[in-house]
This record gives sequence, C-alpha cells and structure tokens, in this order.
Amino acid sequence: MLTVAILTKNEEANLPRCLQAIPERYPIVIVDSGSTDNTLAIAESRGCRIYHNPWPGFADQRNFAINQCGIDTPWILFVDADEIYPEKFYDWFESGMPGNESIDVLMVPSILYLREKRLDYAPGYPIYHPRLVRRETTRFVRNHTGHGEAVVDTCRIGYTDIPYEHYFYHGEIIEWMHKHIGKAAQEVQLKPTTGAVMTTRGRLSVLLGRSWLRIVARFLYHFVLRGGFLDGFAGLEFALMFTWYEATIYVQAKAATQ
Repeated sequence: MLTVAILTKNEEANLPRCLQAIPERYPIVIVDSGSTDNTLAIAESRGCRIYHNPWPGFADQRNFAINQCGIDTPWILFVDADEIYPEKFYDWFESGMPGNESIDVLMVPSILYLREKRLDYAPGYPIYHPRLVRRETTRFVRNHTGHGEAVVDTCRIGYTDIPYEHYFYHGEIIEWMHKHIGKAAQEVQLKPTTGAVMTTRGRLSVLLGRSWLRIVARFLYHFVLRGGFLDGFAGLEFALMFTWYEATIYVQAKAATQ
C-alpha cells in the first residue's frame, strides 16, 4: 500500500539512519541527482530501487518520483535523507489510511534537530509539510519561495499530529550558508503559485513583503516570541542562522533595485 521515496545527493552521512528507521516491509525508491560519495552504495545495500535525474527543484523531483519511477502503490511517503519517521507513524498509517478515500495529501509536522539537539521552541511549531500523498491524484508545484514545494489546490488535505524528526544541521556552517545564499536569491521576489496550496506561514510571508524590518522580526520571532532562549545555545544559533538568511534575502533584493 505504501512506497517510500527519498531524494538524494551526497547523503552518505544521513542515509543510513534514515533507512534504518523505515520498516523492511516497504519498498524504497531513491531518486538521486548526482551523488559522488557512498550514497548509492548504501542504498543498494538496503535493496532500494535507484533512479537518476538531474536536480530540477523539490517539486519537479517529487513529480519525477511519482511519474517515472515505476511506483504502483496507492500511497507514497516522501522522506528526505536527513529525516526519520517514527514507527508510530507507520503503525498509524496502516491502521486507517489505506482505506481512506477522503484525503489526497497528508500534512505531517516536523521536529527540528540542530547538531543532534532537539529544538523544542525556536523553530515555531507546528511546521507542516506535504509528505504522504495519494499517487494518482497528487502533483507538486513550486511554492511562493521559488525553491520549496506545494501541492495543487485540487488535492484534499488532511493533517496528522505525529511528527517526524528532521536533522537539518550538523554544524557545517559554510556549506549551509552557501546553499542558503542560492535559496535567498530565489526568495527575493515572493510569487504565490497559481493553484497551489499555501500554508499560513507562506501567506504571512507574502503579506509582509521585503521590508528590512523582517530581519529584526525574524530574530525576535524565533528567540523571544517562540521561546528559543529556552533551547539554550542551540536556540540562539538557530535564531542567528535564520536572521542571517533573512538579511541575505534583503540585501539581494536591494541590490536588484539599484
């Protein structure tokens, strides 16, 4: 009833833990966009089916998995290589979702980990992502940021309160900053995609525009309003990282108008 799809590129540090958490009874499809490390060898050792596609963005890569990877199960669970779904989630799925005809897309909340430290406050929960999808009726489109994904608004949306763990950052700050400079360039102009489901956060982001006040507001939101200080140094680090990201977007936006 379910296939797990994982998008990869040089994920040898994350993939073993991700695969270990997936029950053996589910087939796994890997869509790789050019790994040069041991990612594919790790996937082969688990018996994953491997497909290759140059990186077109999250939305198009997920559509590639749906359309071109020979998946024939009714449901697909998209798991990123740095994410772990608890056994409780799979048990919940098997207890009710296979026969559910009222939902096309399940929005799943995440819990973020920074340097293996669980962040209980700073990110501002809940953070939902479209992860469990009905294969025949779901397609992805780019969201308002230009680099993220959303599902088309013809999909029927459901929610679960069982979160997955997202180990998004291990301390590789230079690599993280380089990647987010590129993401910031795509966010200079927020453009809602016609026909896409938008989250509350997405609508608020578009409404606020690109004022310099967003830089200050980003820090205050994560560290003060959402209680990031209660996460200790990890909460401060998280708030500073995404305040820097907000400033990077602003500087690039200003440069584009000069």
